[in-house]
Amino acid sequence: MVMWNPWRGCHRCSEGCKYCYIHKGDARKGIDTNLIHKTKRFTAPIERNKHGEYRMKGGQLVYLCFSSDFLLEEADDWRGECWAMIRERQDLHFLFLTKRIERFMDCIPEDWEAGYENVTVGCTVENQDAVDCKLKIFQQLPIRHRNIICRPLLEAVNLQPYLSGCELVVVGGESDPKARVLNYDWVLSIREQCIQAGVHFSFRQCGTHFIKDGKQYHLHVRVLMSQARKANLDL
Repeated sequence: MVMWNPWRGCHRCSEGCKYCYIHKGDARKGIDTNLIHKTKRFTAPIERNKHGEYRMKGGQLVYLCFSSDFLLEEADDWRGECWAMIRERQDLHFLFLTKRIERFMDCIPEDWEAGYENVTVGCTVENQDAVDCKLKIFQQLPIRHRNIICRPLLEAVNLQPYLSGCELVVVGGESDPKARVLNYDWVLSIREQCIQAGVHFSFRQCGTHFIKDGKQYHLHVRVLMSQARKANLDL
């Protein structure tokens, strides 16, 4: 696994962005997250060492644009170069998540066709309104590998109409002292929907405020992922 952030900065665009960890971290450092800029790592996948070998070793999963959004409007002039690097590095698999799936067809390269074999696209949704709006678009797009990301999950949702062709559903809660609650029953419901549809499922993170069996817990950020793993829900 390796991170590749060709640009940095983003704008809040949905209910799920309210307590975004990037915005919070930048605020503590006095950085304006709304300023979008290329990073020094823009060409990381094709950079070579003195022996002419790629510095980014093949066979890895590349987490693309996890400090921004790959479909961000301000990056339209830069994205073509990224697609070219992705085409060149067929020995890597690239994963990006987006809250802007409605922009997808305006952002893909001319040779995309049914999708690149080495690219997985994750569509992020947080409530039923987002599910019905975004996933209706998502399921119609030409994408070879698609994931649904319910992070942060803010309410019970019905994904069943949109699970066909999906490879993985990821669920997680919100991390912040003022975070909205995550109910364990919502997690179990999505897991059951995935079982019925034959789709992989992963519970990645509890919420700071977490309800299980009718009891509410306040969890420290350090244990959110470990507590999710202890539930042993992944399929």
